[in-house]
Amino acid sequence: MPKTDKAGFPTYWTTYGQGPRAALMIHCSLAHSGSWGGLARYLSGALTMTAFDLPGHGRSAPWDDRGEMQGVTAEIAADFCGGPMDVIGHSFGATVALRLAVTRPELVRSLTLIEPVFFAVALADRPDLRQPFEAQTQGFTKAMSTGDLLAAAREFTKLWGGGVSWDDVSETQQQGLADQMTLVQAGSSALYDDVGGMLEPGVLETLQVPVLLIEGSKSPAIIPAINSGLAGRLQNTSRAVIMGAAHMVPISHPAQVSAEVLRFLSTTGQG
Repeated sequence: MPKTDKAGFPTYWTTYGQGPRAALMIHCSLAHSGSWGGLARYLSGALTMTAFDLPGHGRSAPWDDRGEMQGVTAEIAADFCGGPMDVIGHSFGATVALRLAVTRPELVRSLTLIEPVFFAVALADRPDLRQPFEAQTQGFTKAMSTGDLLAAAREFTKLWGGGVSWDDVSETQQQGLADQMTLVQAGSSALYDDVGGMLEPGVLETLQVPVLLIEGSKSPAIIPAINSGLAGRLQNTSRAVIMGAAHMVPISHPAQVSAEVLRFLSTTGQG
């Protein structure tokens, strides 16, 4: 598949499916465009999907600190849109999808946000969650502050890896995850501090695009709080909970997620 500049950044992408609707897929941190393969098998009759590798991920160019990660990635996403598309994002990719809809609403026909890690929403609405969330993430925070990237990767995987045991990850993969911890840090200002300004009064509240919010029943407690906060601000939302699933739900439960996506898309029209 091609690799060329998108919004001025060397970006790799691939395509899935031959359906009548065009869709853009935005993966989570530490993954790559191939992570959509399982879900794409179920969606290929309905969607023609373009999936790109985020900066620093997969076969896209290394991240060069050219700006704020979420904002740059949203600009790359916009460059893939030749017209309105169904945009599907997971985790950090879901926050990018939301920012794309805010900044370029004419490019987004519908939004599917799977486990969006927009922590600022939950922490604004549910201050009671701050202390337990900080306790959950303190291992990662401490490891990053001391520069122990391998320990940071272990702690990150423990919380967000969807039940994957660190001991089951090969040493080569462990080191690869450690090398990408700086990418997680690069996106944190958008997730915690809302540098994109999406929580400013009237920003999300005036967004008219239909939105599906998906979470796993075994995900960290902050995820349903995020989705509740988004549902309370956005005009046109649906929600789905995938039973038995954790944060990596589009990979672990592709059949259930695709069923929810197809049901949602059937209500949005061709656009």
